[in-house]
Amino acid sequence: MKYVYILRSISCADRYYTGVTSDVESRLAKHNAKAVSHTSKYAPWELKTYVAFSDEDQAFAFEKYLKSGSGRAFAKKHL
Repeated sequence: MKYVYILRSISCADRYYTGVTSDVESRLAKHNAKAVSHTSKYAPWELKTYVAFSDEDQAFAFEKYLKSGSGRAFAKKHL
C-alpha cells in the first residue's frame, strides 16, 4: 500500500509538502526530526491528509498531479 500525503508546516502555515510513502507515521516523524533536507527549514509539520493507493503507479501519478497548479487548487478546495 502506498500513501500520498500532504503536510502543513506548523511554524509557517502557508507552507505545504506533498509526498508518497508506505508508512505515513514514520515519514512524518522523519520530517519533524529534520531528517529530510527539503522540509527541515519549515519543521515542525502536521499531517493535513493522506490517500491510500493499492497501485504504486497511481500513487506517484496522483502525487505528480497534486504538485501541479490544478492539483494544488484541487487539494486546497477538497483536501
